[in-house]
Amino acid sequence: MPADITGTEILSDQSGKREFQFVQGPIFANVVLADEINRTPPKTQSALLEAMQERQVTAAGKRFALPSPFFVLATQNPIEMEGTYPLPEAQLDRFMFNVLIDYLPFEDELKVVLDTTSKSPETIEPLFSGEDILGFQRLVRKMPIADEVARYAVQLVASTRPGQPQAPKWVEESITWGAGLRAAQMLVLGAKARALLRGNTHVQFDDITALAAPVLRHRLLLSYKAEAEGWTVEKFIDRLLTELPPK
Repeated sequence: MPADITGTEILSDQSGKREFQFVQGPIFANVVLADEINRTPPKTQSALLEAMQERQVTAAGKRFALPSPFFVLATQNPIEMEGTYPLPEAQLDRFMFNVLIDYLPFEDELKVVLDTTSKSPETIEPLFSGEDILGFQRLVRKMPIADEVARYAVQLVASTRPGQPQAPKWVEESITWGAGLRAAQMLVLGAKARALLRGNTHVQFDDITALAAPVLRHRLLLSYKAEAEGWTVEKFIDRLLTELPPK
């Protein structure tokens, strides 16, 4: 239930006086992992919306701020869909990336198997603190981006929207619903982080194109005609990048 995620009020006895007390749910953490999120009912999924967008929880008419930094990571099993619920588009839009994870390479899988079946598990040691992450976030936002690079990111996102002047004719026939403003924001922020991780001094066009798929794939809704013709979101994004290259 939603209260299992956000928290609930209980009646407690404080110094002989009974009063309601809010007990925080698991959402009050720096990193929240929702394993197989599409197995939770829609009401519970919707309970994450306020937390992911506003960084707060409203319960019993009161607002409770979530800790900072705050991340939500979620997994979905793409194979067995029985007993699952599709995630609402509004909730999907709150996720910065949609990353497809394939099987590990053989040597990596062998290492995981050996490490997780040994008698002496690895000791977990913190590498940085929450304050360090907040510092990283501030540093990412300071990464310079040229106007033409930012313009290309916005143009790329705007070209996915049917009925817009930037959208090519084939987009009108392939897409029912395109990416919104949040997609352009996440594309630029992700490109800034990628440029910083690669040791660059500014955002480049390839930072935008490299992140187009993980930013856009969960924000696009294909038309029935496109699905009937065998189109996938990945094919659509590849064609978009081909026909709208950086200039």
